[in-house]
Parts: sequence; C-alpha cells; structure tokens
Amino acid sequence: MSRSIQSVLLGTFSLRFSTGLTGGLLVYYLDDLPLFGGAHVDSTTVGLLTAGYFVAELVLSPMFGYLSDRFGAHRIMQIGPMFGLVAVLTTAFVTDLWILGGTRLLEGGAAAASIPSILGYIALATSGDQSTRGRAVARFEAATLAGIGLGIVAAGPIFDTLGRGGFILNGAIYLGSFATYRWGVAELHHEASDDERAAGTHHVRPDRLDVGRYMRILRSSHVWLLAPTWIALNAVLGSWATQSVFQLVREPPPQFHDQLLMQGFTPTSVSLGFGVVGVIFTAGLWYWGNRFRTFRRTTIIAIGLAGALVMLAAGLALNHTEGWVLAVQVALAAVAAVGLFVMAGATPAALGLLADISEAHPADRGAIMGLYSVFLGIGQILGALASGFAGDWAGIDGLLYASLILIVVAILPVHRLRASEHLVGTRPGHPGVSVARR
Repeated sequence: MSRSIQSVLLGTFSLRFSTGLTGGLLVYYLDDLPLFGGAHVDSTTVGLLTAGYFVAELVLSPMFGYLSDRFGAHRIMQIGPMFGLVAVLTTAFVTDLWILGGTRLLEGGAAAASIPSILGYIALATSGDQSTRGRAVARFEAATLAGIGLGIVAAGPIFDTLGRGGFILNGAIYLGSFATYRWGVAELHHEASDDERAAGTHHVRPDRLDVGRYMRILRSSHVWLLAPTWIALNAVLGSWATQSVFQLVREPPPQFHDQLLMQGFTPTSVSLGFGVVGVIFTAGLWYWGNRFRTFRRTTIIAIGLAGALVMLAAGLALNHTEGWVLAVQVALAAVAAVGLFVMAGATPAALGLLADISEAHPADRGAIMGLYSVFLGIGQILGALASGFAGDWAGIDGLLYASLILIVVAILPVHRLRASEHLVGTRPGHPGVSVARR
C-alpha cells in the first residue's frame, strides 16, 4: 500500500484512539461526577450521552461527504481533529450534563468530518485492485476498532493517574491526528476512463450540492439491502463499547449478584480485559481482510454473524458460572473468543461491499462512503439506547439478550443481498467489481 494510505490509516487509528479514550474517560468521569460537584448519573444517562456522539456523526456525515467530493478528501479530513480538540478541552473543565452533551455532539462532528473523506480516499486509491482494497478496508476497520479499544484500555490507567486531566492529554493526541493528515497524505484525484470521457462524465468533482442526485444514490437497492445488516452489527458493537464498561465497574445491584461479569471491577482490570478482546478482534480483522479474493463479501458477512451467535451463547453461559470450577469458565471464555475472532470478518466485508458500490458513482465516493458513518451512527445510537435500558433491566444479561436480537435482525437480509452481489459496482461501459464466488 502507498505511503498516503498508510498515513490515512495511522491518522484513523489516532483519531479513533482519541474517540475511545474520551468515551472511556467520560464513563469513569460520570461515575465520579458527584466527587467533582456534579449530579449522580444512571445507566440511561450514560446511554443518552453516548448516543449524542453518534447523532452528530449520523447527521453531519452526508454533508461532509459532499464537501469531500466538492473540495477534495485531503482538505476535509483535516477538519475533524480540530473539532475533537475543542471537545475534549471543554470536557476537562465542566460538570454540567448539558454542556457535556454538547461536547459529545462536537466530538461526533469530528468523526463526521474525517471518516467519509478518509473512506472516499481509500475507495478511490484502491479502485480496480481488490487485494489492496481488502487489506485497506480491513486495516481501516482494525485501525478504527483497535484505536477505540486501546483508547478504552488506556482510559482506566489514565483516569486513575490524571483524573479529568486525561482529557487534556487527549487534546495532544488530536493534534497528532491533524499533523498526520496534513503532512502525511497526498492529494488524490479520480483518473477518468475512456468510457467516462466518451460519455462526457469525466469531470467528476461536483460543482454544487445536488440533493436529488444524493437521494438517487440512497434509493439504490444494494445500499438498503446492506443497511439493516450493518446497522444491526454496529448496534451490537456500540452497545458493548461503553455500556458494558459501566456495567462492569458499577457496584452491582442486589438482583444481579449472581452474574459473574458484574462484580464491580476496577477501571484498570476492565481495561486489561478490553485489551485482550481488542487483540482477538484485530487478529480476526487481519485474517478476513486477506480473504477478499477467496470469499464473496456476503459469505464473510454470514460467517461473521454465525460467529457472533456462538460468542453470545458462550458469554451468556459464562455470566452464570459464579462459583463454578475455573476450567469450565476458561473453556467458555475460549469459545467466546473464537466466536469473536470469526465475527470480526463481517465489518470489513460490509465496508468492502460499500466501496464496491461506490465504483458505480465515481463522482460521489465521499457521499457514498459517508453512508458508513450513517449506518454506524444509526447502529450505535440504537445500541447505546437499547443497552442503557437493557443494562438497567438485566445487567450484563440484558446486553447479551439485546445483542442476540440485533444479530438475528442482521442475518435476515443477507440472502437477498447475496443474490444481487454480482451487480454491485456496475455502471454502463464498466465491467463492475469482480468478487470470488464462494
């Protein structure tokens, strides 16, 4: 891969690391908010604040995707870290929940500004090269999830050491992301094909906002067949990214005393556990990202969802082994780890499929790839809200039951999506995207 793609991935990692770090720090900060003079915070409030971040990413991503197509991906991806810098510095000095909600909106805007342009850049840079695309989108997902995961891992020790001063440290990391995008990434422009020149469509940078054109893209059947699966999958990931941390560290209510995973763990021990989860998931992303020429995208998605079911079943069993022999607990944890490894393949496969869809719309790569953030935002909002209520209702069990429902929803459209996968990425005079048939 080129130096620019590597820089984009490095910047994505640092940007998402800051996102995860803020999310983790905020959970610990909210748990201790009365000590800083603030109000008591419950699970539902944590869910609402988490959802606020993704509301901003969801609403603003289409606009920034258009701006990426209009002014160039390289320029627009630099805006996000500046939004994040302002958000975390503000968070460090306030306890008012309304202001904290505002900082979550601003930090969501940071992702909305950067992610569509980054993905549009990757889609353009890997056009016609499925091996590189597979590696790039898998490493983007790895950078995203590893960044968020390691940010959450780092949040525990950082908060134990610096308290809310950790938000100031995070500001410096946002500045590092800006520097990576600004000086590590080269400008990249679409190279028109002979067919595009003959059709007079080679001037692919839009000169104005065309809402009708964007709505025609959204009406694509391929987009909407992919949407339920990806939204549901992101809802599962979102529900565990922050709400599980709150459930693990909170003093367990009496009715949840029999749940093994609700024992009031320390922030540092939770971070270590998330570190292990992150390593397993990243390994899965790496493995499945190198299988794009071997398996169809929908095959990888289906295998990943099956792995998710195995993981949830093992997790539910493990959560009710309080007092059991250690060997049984370790065996169930190992089964859950295998399920997690397999599940990891679904996310880069879905992203690769979205990049394939963008081949039919070279003038709108940023807008189409911005749908990643739309699907991510809807999923994370649903996951954050559902997990907040589920956590209050049944603790960790509630999160597992909610995730099971979401995975079933994700499975339902896969068959129809698979039936039309060979049409993805085609346009007049263009052969489309070649994928393996397995």
